[in-house]
Amino acid sequence: MDNNKEIMALQQESIEILKDLQVNTPCDLSKLDLLKKILRFHEHRYYIINDPFISDFEYDLLYNSLKIIEVAHPNLITVDSPTQRVGSSINKSFETVQHLVPMLSLENSYDADDLMDWDRKAKEQSNLSVIEYCIEPKFDGASISLIYENDLLVRGTTRGDGVEGEDITNNIKQIRSIPLSAPFSKYGIKQIEIRGEIVMTKVSFTKYNENLISQGLSPLANPRNAVSGSLRMKDPKEVAKRNLEAFLYHVSYYVLERIPSTANRLPKVGELFDNQQATVNGNQSTVNPFTTHSNSLNLLWNLGFRSPQKEKQVVEGIEEVIKHVHDFELMRDTLPYEIDGMVIKVNDFALQERLGMTTHHPRWAIAFKFKARQATTKLLGVEFQVGRTGAVTPVAKLSPVQVGGVTVSSISIHNKEYIKEKDLQIGDTVLIERAGDVIPQIVKSQPELRTGEEVPIEFPKQCPVCKSELFKEEGEAVWRCVNIECEAQVVEKIIHFVSKDAMDIKSMGDANVRKFYELGLLKDIPGVYTINFAEVATTEGFGKKSIDNLTAAIEASKQQPLYRLIYGLGIRFVGETTAKVLANAVEHLLDFATKTEEDLQKLDDVGVKVAKSIYYFFSNEQNIAMLHQLETLGLQLKNTKKATVASGGLQDQTFLFTGTLSKLKRSEAEALAEQHGGKIVSSVSSKLNYLVVGEDAGSKLEKAKKINTIKIITENEFLELVKEENI
Repeated sequence: MDNNKEIMALQQESIEILKDLQVNTPCDLSKLDLLKKILRFHEHRYYIINDPFISDFEYDLLYNSLKIIEVAHPNLITVDSPTQRVGSSINKSFETVQHLVPMLSLENSYDADDLMDWDRKAKEQSNLSVIEYCIEPKFDGASISLIYENDLLVRGTTRGDGVEGEDITNNIKQIRSIPLSAPFSKYGIKQIEIRGEIVMTKVSFTKYNENLISQGLSPLANPRNAVSGSLRMKDPKEVAKRNLEAFLYHVSYYVLERIPSTANRLPKVGELFDNQQATVNGNQSTVNPFTTHSNSLNLLWNLGFRSPQKEKQVVEGIEEVIKHVHDFELMRDTLPYEIDGMVIKVNDFALQERLGMTTHHPRWAIAFKFKARQATTKLLGVEFQVGRTGAVTPVAKLSPVQVGGVTVSSISIHNKEYIKEKDLQIGDTVLIERAGDVIPQIVKSQPELRTGEEVPIEFPKQCPVCKSELFKEEGEAVWRCVNIECEAQVVEKIIHFVSKDAMDIKSMGDANVRKFYELGLLKDIPGVYTINFAEVATTEGFGKKSIDNLTAAIEASKQQPLYRLIYGLGIRFVGETTAKVLANAVEHLLDFATKTEEDLQKLDDVGVKVAKSIYYFFSNEQNIAMLHQLETLGLQLKNTKKATVASGGLQDQTFLFTGTLSKLKRSEAEALAEQHGGKIVSSVSSKLNYLVVGEDAGSKLEKAKKINTIKIITENEFLELVKEENI
């Protein structure tokens, strides 16, 4: 069977099994080995080739089917099963282990002259007039070493001091571009040590930092820091969430078996799933499966590793090397991951042996470092900006400086703790860094250059815009203005207030809110109900019909149920579901002004963090005054219309919907559950009765699987459940 036929066969097998699984026909024990093979195939398509054949949801179906079989037959679980990546235990410490071969540093070069000199020495020592080189990216991540024995991954370690590193095997297994097993024995390899680099893509790094910022934590300066910290996390399950990737680029040590000489053919690119066996003929002999570095990269790629197979370049002579590294530097920002240079290696392994090593670095390899992405400048001052959620962010104003081809004059310094951590003062000389498309960051201050004229940065206690007292959530680093009428936040607040899921004022929209605000016709949320339409009529683009429609929509919104008003107020952490809980908890919205945090925590789906946010909102006098004004303008603050109907066969049953539903919108499904007495919650906990799962369900599904009392059902099963309650 050739490679294409093998791929087609595995894909067809996947389709057949998925058909059964999607109609709830479980796989039996006879499918165990096939499921493992199929899952490895799809992991390779997704994590190595970046060309998946199936959706994440379909992969999860296959994965869970394998897991069910293994739970029923634990004696059949193998260490290389796809289910064995995530460890169940937390590492209390990392054991220090010795590398089979020391992980030496590389000699660095910074210009063409350095490369020419290195090439001259290599030619003199080898008595050659020209040398063939293999060039590959110098990945900016964390170095690792992997050991495979009898085709199985047995150890993964950090670089450490080059002689010893930390055993991080459990964490390494969470990185899906690293195979848990590989058929090295097919090429006569009994034991092998492989070197590589763990990286985080620019996209994953951006999401990682956004998540940190949302928690009020300081973002990291570069992906390298994110990777290094991730590899040493105590809980392997947390490592699995980081979306790390691995490039394997060097075979440092291997032990061969005696194998048929005809098995010496190195595989071609794309033959990973070629199951042909080497023909046994002739005498047994020990053969070396490697001849060149580029061939070793081919072999790693074909065995399922993400080697720099596509990124490598083999050239003759140092002149071609110089041309290639300069060309590659120009395109570095187009890569999905960070690199800080190129690595040039003598391609022929026999010549590498002849050239040998120093105690510090191999003579047959050198790193060409790209131009620095760092610069030194002066911190001239700090401005405090207020975002739409009220977060107060200090922004450093710098003496303009070129970094990575961009002039940088402003950099966010995030929060009070970040300022303290970096020891920043106005007037400091600071080192800044910009890597590719990553937002510039201050790496460090240089206190040794201080003159005594520097001024400490004072974080404000009041909002820089409205002068309201700032509030900091416990466990967060971000200070916020909680005054809903703060001018810095008001436009975004109004846009949220009139949105479809809140007060649903059709024809208002984002553009009209901004336009009315700029014209001075709209200044706050109550102003929505006092717009001077005589002035609007003089504005371009507003005729009688559009004004009539807008007037009618504004008037109709006054009768919206209380939960929509609560959601529209934009109270932090209060989504639609929590808004319904709050609406049903009081007779009048202003009743919340008398409730304590402890009172609020007694409500369903309201935890400590949410309760604190609600309490502070209703403790603000300006917010209370605004609510009184809205009531005077005719809005419904009394709970005359319940958010849920407390009748029906699903009464007091809690529901949560996750993933993409195919027959109903999320809001329609929630409304349907409520019509039959069900309650909607916003998170997975022991209080949840039903998790309704659509396509591409994520972390909520995984969390629900760990709580035995939660019933996980499909959209169709939910509809059947509702139908049964109607009978």
